[in-house]
Amino acid sequence: MSGRRRTLVWALIVLASLIAITSALTTWVHRQMLDEQSWRNASARLIEDSEVRSAVSVYVVDQLYDNVDVAAALSERLPTDLKGLSDPAAAALRQPATDAVARLLEGPRVQQLFIDASSEAQQKLVNVLEDKTGHGITTGNGDVTLDLNQLARELAADLGFSQTVIDRIPPDTGKLTVMRSDQLAAAQSAVQGVRVLSTALLVLVLVLYALAVYLARGERRPTLRNVGWALMAVGLVLLVARRLAGRYVIDALTNPSSESAGHDAWLIGSSILAQIGWAAFIYGAVVVVGSVFAGPTKPATSVRRSVAPVLNEQPGIAWAIAGGVFLLLVLWGPTHALRVVWGIVLLGALLAAGIVAVRHQTLREFPGGGAAQSEIRQAAPSAHGEGGNGQSIAAATTAPSPSTEE
Repeated sequence: MSGRRRTLVWALIVLASLIAITSALTTWVHRQMLDEQSWRNASARLIEDSEVRSAVSVYVVDQLYDNVDVAAALSERLPTDLKGLSDPAAAALRQPATDAVARLLEGPRVQQLFIDASSEAQQKLVNVLEDKTGHGITTGNGDVTLDLNQLARELAADLGFSQTVIDRIPPDTGKLTVMRSDQLAAAQSAVQGVRVLSTALLVLVLVLYALAVYLARGERRPTLRNVGWALMAVGLVLLVARRLAGRYVIDALTNPSSESAGHDAWLIGSSILAQIGWAAFIYGAVVVVGSVFAGPTKPATSVRRSVAPVLNEQPGIAWAIAGGVFLLLVLWGPTHALRVVWGIVLLGALLAAGIVAVRHQTLREFPGGGAAQSEIRQAAPSAHGEGGNGQSIAAATTAPSPSTEE
């Protein structure tokens, strides 16, 4: 390639990689925040985490003590001569109550209450952000909240509080504001952009990478290898960014007592971002290995020579093996692309294109299937002392192949 064309190719690779990072972030928001099932899965993982359960139990007990006169409730149940102990008893029961709530949160019934409350809050948020109505929320009016009131009432009943005391819990107890009404306009615009960009940017990235390889005439294999390295770099950037952003979020939004819970919550909430990062790294590594396999190095040539008999003479076996491996990957579904139709079709098409390209290369390099070439090389050393045979073998190895003549 000329220097100008090489610069253009590298510019396309760098631009595509930068857009890929943005695409990954928008895809994370789309799949993690706006998808109901992903949100429910994350909520289930949150409440199953011991650090998060501990933080929730502290919050629920604090809400009960802040909104219910626990000392008065105890005084109603104590004998007359012991009513003076209600205040110290209420203070002494705070930590045991917190421990009891933490144990109750281990049960599936109470965990389901948390998951349902979290999912309802997510649906409120999505409805508002998508300019819809639902769950009693009107777009543009009111705040979006996570309502743990029912969870607090259930836990109060499980702790032995009377129904009279439970009825005293205010309706707004346990409500956490997710988003204020004055933030909705900007958030609605952002979500609309995320939905469009999460798909459009991915398509743009693939087009730019493909264009870079197409323009690199004469150096397409090294360019494809560079695309693989670029994808690996994108994956590493996403993984590092997740770690750095996690530290900032935890420091900004948590106090020392809840830092462990905040750390676990961030890891769960950003798990899809980690999956995207690892997927980019793995796909990049596959591209690098594939481009090296098609390269001129001795190990790569040796491997191609060993598979040439199957590829050249029995391509059905090669296709069956590749199809079987790909089917196993689809059944396993280690990445999101292998769990959706468009991803399966795209990766299957790329795999098929790679097999076709490698077969064309082995047909060009080893027209005898590779096995005949190996037999000639093995016979060559013994032929040096046999004049006539040595000359015939030399002639056989230097004769142009039909593909070369073409």
